[in-house]
Amino acid sequence: MATALKAVYTAVDADVAEAALAEFENSDLAARYPAIAPSWRWAWNEVIPFLDYPPAVRRLIYTTNAIEALNSKIRRAVRTRGHFPGDDAAAKLIYLALNATSQEWKRSIREWHAVKSQFAIMFEDRFPMT
Repeated sequence: MATALKAVYTAVDADVAEAALAEFENSDLAARYPAIAPSWRWAWNEVIPFLDYPPAVRRLIYTTNAIEALNSKIRRAVRTRGHFPGDDAAAKLIYLALNATSQEWKRSIREWHAVKSQFAIMFEDRFPMT
Protein backbone atom coordinates (compact mmCIF):
# COMPACT_ATOMS: atom_id res chain seq x y z
CA MET A 1 0.00 0.00 0.00
CA ALA A 2 2.79 2.42 0.91
CA THR A 3 4.46 1.74 -2.42
CA ALA A 4 1.26 2.53 -4.29
CA LEU A 5 0.79 5.83 -2.42
CA LYS A 6 4.45 6.83 -2.50
CA ALA A 7 3.90 8.70 -5.77
CA VAL A 8 1.39 10.91 -3.94
CA TYR A 9 3.46 11.91 -0.91
CA THR A 10 6.76 12.19 -2.78
CA ALA A 11 5.33 14.24 -5.65
CA VAL A 12 7.13 17.38 -6.76
CA ASP A 13 4.07 19.56 -6.27
CA ALA A 14 0.32 19.44 -5.62
CA ASP A 15 -0.61 18.95 -9.28
CA VAL A 16 1.60 15.88 -9.66
CA ALA A 17 0.31 14.54 -6.34
CA GLU A 18 -3.28 15.07 -7.50
CA ALA A 19 -2.57 13.10 -10.68
CA ALA A 20 -0.90 10.31 -8.68
CA LEU A 21 -3.88 10.13 -6.32
CA ALA A 22 -6.27 9.97 -9.29
CA GLU A 23 -4.19 7.13 -10.71
CA PHE A 24 -4.35 5.33 -7.36
CA GLU A 25 -8.14 5.81 -7.26
CA ASN A 26 -8.39 3.89 -10.54
CA SER A 27 -6.16 1.03 -9.36
CA ASP A 28 -7.06 -2.42 -8.08
CA LEU A 29 -5.74 -1.53 -4.63
CA ALA A 30 -8.20 1.35 -4.34
CA ALA A 31 -11.01 -1.02 -5.26
CA ARG A 32 -9.83 -3.53 -2.68
CA TYR A 33 -9.45 -0.84 0.03
CA PRO A 34 -12.17 1.70 -0.77
CA ALA A 35 -11.70 3.90 2.32
CA ILE A 36 -8.13 4.98 1.55
CA ALA A 37 -8.59 7.33 -1.42
CA PRO A 38 -11.55 9.20 0.14
CA SER A 39 -9.55 9.72 3.33
CA TRP A 40 -6.75 11.32 1.28
CA ARG A 41 -9.32 13.49 -0.50
CA TRP A 42 -10.94 14.48 2.78
CA ALA A 43 -7.56 15.63 4.22
CA TRP A 44 -6.21 17.00 0.93
CA ASN A 45 -6.07 20.61 2.13
CA GLU A 46 -3.86 19.47 5.02
CA VAL A 47 -1.65 17.36 2.74
CA ILE A 48 -0.80 19.84 -0.01
CA PRO A 49 1.07 22.39 2.18
CA PHE A 50 3.51 19.56 2.95
CA LEU A 51 4.35 19.43 -0.77
CA ASP A 52 5.61 23.04 -0.70
CA TYR A 53 8.72 21.96 1.22
CA PRO A 54 11.92 20.59 -0.33
CA PRO A 55 12.60 16.84 0.10
CA ALA A 56 15.11 17.31 2.96
CA VAL A 57 12.57 19.27 4.98
CA ARG A 58 9.81 16.77 4.17
CA ARG A 59 11.89 13.93 5.62
CA LEU A 60 12.35 15.87 8.85
CA ILE A 61 8.64 16.70 9.06
CA TYR A 62 7.18 13.27 8.44
CA THR A 63 9.55 11.13 10.45
CA THR A 64 8.26 10.00 13.83
CA ASN A 65 11.44 8.32 15.08
CA ALA A 66 12.12 10.89 17.81
CA ILE A 67 8.53 10.78 19.03
CA GLU A 68 8.52 6.98 19.05
CA ALA A 69 11.81 6.88 20.97
CA LEU A 70 10.49 9.33 23.55
CA ASN A 71 7.25 7.38 23.98
CA SER A 72 9.29 4.22 24.42
CA LYS A 73 11.29 5.80 27.26
CA ILE A 74 8.12 6.98 29.00
CA ARG A 75 6.42 3.57 28.60
CA ARG A 76 9.48 1.83 30.01
CA ALA A 77 9.53 4.12 33.07
CA VAL A 78 5.80 3.69 33.70
CA ARG A 79 5.86 -0.07 33.12
CA THR A 80 8.63 -0.67 35.68
CA ARG A 81 6.67 1.28 38.30
CA GLY A 82 3.37 -0.48 37.63
CA HIS A 83 0.79 1.70 39.33
CA PHE A 84 0.77 5.06 41.12
CA PRO A 85 -0.85 6.39 44.29
CA GLY A 86 -2.06 9.50 42.44
CA ASP A 87 -1.80 11.70 39.36
CA ASP A 88 1.02 13.75 40.86
CA ALA A 89 3.19 10.66 41.29
CA ALA A 90 2.65 9.69 37.64
CA ALA A 91 3.39 13.24 36.46
CA LYS A 92 6.60 13.33 38.51
CA LEU A 93 7.78 10.02 37.08
CA ILE A 94 7.10 11.20 33.53
CA TYR A 95 8.94 14.46 34.25
CA LEU A 96 11.94 12.55 35.58
CA ALA A 97 11.91 10.20 32.58
CA LEU A 98 11.81 13.17 30.19
CA ASN A 99 14.57 14.94 32.08
CA ALA A 100 16.83 11.87 32.00
CA THR A 101 16.08 11.27 28.33
CA SER A 102 16.85 14.85 27.31
CA GLN A 103 20.29 14.54 28.87
CA GLU A 104 20.95 11.36 26.85
CA TRP A 105 20.31 13.07 23.52
CA LYS A 106 23.70 14.01 22.17
CA ARG A 107 23.25 13.57 18.42
CA SER A 108 21.90 16.35 16.27
CA ILE A 109 19.10 15.72 13.82
CA ARG A 110 20.27 14.02 10.66
CA GLU A 111 20.67 16.47 7.78
CA TRP A 112 19.80 19.37 10.10
CA HIS A 113 22.23 21.76 8.40
CA ALA A 114 20.48 21.38 5.03
CA VAL A 115 17.04 21.69 6.64
CA LYS A 116 18.10 24.72 8.66
CA SER A 117 19.33 26.41 5.48
CA GLN A 118 16.02 25.69 3.76
CA PHE A 119 14.07 27.10 6.73
CA ALA A 120 16.24 30.23 6.66
CA ILE A 121 15.41 30.74 2.99
CA MET A 122 11.70 29.99 3.32
CA PHE A 123 11.11 31.78 6.62
CA GLU A 124 13.86 34.40 6.72
CA ASP A 125 11.90 36.67 9.04
CA ARG A 126 11.15 33.85 11.53
CA PHE A 127 14.28 31.70 11.24
CA PRO A 128 17.48 33.75 11.45
CA MET A 129 20.75 31.95 10.69
CA THR A 130 22.54 32.98 13.89
